Amino acid sequence: AALSLRGPDPTFVPEMAPQAVNLPDGRALYVQRYEVTIAEWNICFDQGGCAIALRARPDQDAAMVPATGLNYVDVQEYVAWISAETRHDWRLPTSQEWAFMAAPVLPDEPDPIFTDPELSWASSYLVEGLASRTLKPQGSFATSPQGIVDLDGSVWEWTTDCYSGDADRDRCPAFFVGGEHVAAIPYLVRDPARGGCAVGTPPAHLGMRLVTDHK
Repeated sequence: AALSLRGPDPTFVPEMAPQAVNLPDGRALYVQRYEVTIAEWNICFDQGGCAIALRARPDQDAAMVPATGLNYVDVQEYVAWISAETRHDWRLPTSQEWAFMAAPVLPDEPDPIFTDPELSWASSYLVEGLASRTLKPQGSFATSPQGIVDLDGSVWEWTTDCYSGDADRDRCPAFFVGGEHVAAIPYLVRDPARGGCAVGTPPAHLGMRLVTDHK
């Protein structure tokens, strides 16, 4: 209760990309420069906003490694917590926003959009040989013209778009995630490799990146 009475704490505000993404409809989208890290996530856990704690491997720096193993419910806990703590409206990007911001660093010929919520994947040759599936520290992959880092990395990022187009997100069974290809993942899945009957190569890791519509 005491936390809710305090003013915004700037230590919780994430590092943002140097430039906004100018979307085709004329809106400016302000994007977190890196994916949410293990250390950032665990602040949410320590403050009671997130239900699960994450651990870095002994050879990893929690402040430099993306938070992964997160399902849609988990990431919405983080969004609600950081929005309350900073008194600023944060959210996940839509799948269209994610695809637009990532287009400069993804292959010119994108892989097919996989929309089966049961994780029935295309043949493995469609996705093999692309980004490394190893979880690497932030900054290990490309940087977009706006300064957004690792959109082409091994972490797929949750979006707000329901795979069925249902506007009622509370009833949506699966949401799109963006990565080296776009996929629909059941909302409770934390490990896509074990979350369904997969054929071929599923997403390697599930994480998140915040966006906001105003500075």
